[in-house]
Amino acid sequence: MELRTLRYFVAVAEELHFGRAATRLHMSQPPLSRAIKQLEADVGALLLVRSPAGVTLTAVGTVLLDEARALLDHADRVRVRVSAAAGVATITIGILGDGTDPGVARLAADFSRHHPGIDIRVRDTDLTDPTCGLRAGLVDVALTRAPFDVTALTARALRTDPVGVVLRADDPLADRDGLLLAELNDRRWFQFPQDTDPIWQSYWNGGRPREGPVVRTVQECLQAVLWNGTAGLAPLGHDLPAELAVVPLTDMPPSRVVAVWNEGDTNPLIRSFIEIASSAYHR
Repeated sequence: MELRTLRYFVAVAEELHFGRAATRLHMSQPPLSRAIKQLEADVGALLLVRSPAGVTLTAVGTVLLDEARALLDHADRVRVRVSAAAGVATITIGILGDGTDPGVARLAADFSRHHPGIDIRVRDTDLTDPTCGLRAGLVDVALTRAPFDVTALTARALRTDPVGVVLRADDPLADRDGLLLAELNDRRWFQFPQDTDPIWQSYWNGGRPREGPVVRTVQECLQAVLWNGTAGLAPLGHDLPAELAVVPLTDMPPSRVVAVWNEGDTNPLIRSFIEIASSAYHR
């Protein structure tokens, strides 16, 4: 199996939709579909069940997804270590969340203009690791959301966003101007896997234990709401499908966009990234 094909498979498995996965991979859908079919032929088993409503994983596909993630993480670590040993002028940026955020777009343009000769690599991560691979050594700096455990890390706040609850558009509470967390106590909430940072999990649970389906990606969160009527939190200001609505929570602390790096790291590219990010997010 080629790493590129495994990346294709992970994208489809996380998005549960070939069109969205193709957009995420910056490619057209036909070659993506062919690559997945070839991977299924190589494995000798069906990995995905396709339907008009989207894609679901088979039992074999679920196993391969876990293994593929582990292999790709290891490959990323190898690249980071080899680049460091070779002294290549490279910075790897981990990004969690919406890459269409105008702050991200301004930061990308400004950083590229200030450092035209630098090899900039971006690692898009799911919601299970708010450090975007920083602790695992996969990235040099992370553009993410707090709060989470920042032991041995340094964080710079870039922006705060109010938070709301995502509901089905036909939910009785969906037309409210605002809600309190207590009004959602009887709802099931989407959950992150058990080994997720507990501070991060608690924040997105509204500060108390909840029960509900386990999710890893933004799309899985939205699908949990759409299919199961599950409730969950999200920063305000993001586009949602017409079938979903977001209602502001009046007693929920805002979500902070932060840039994070390893404490004591003196890489000048990281320092430059932080300063440019601070400027980009404040204009």
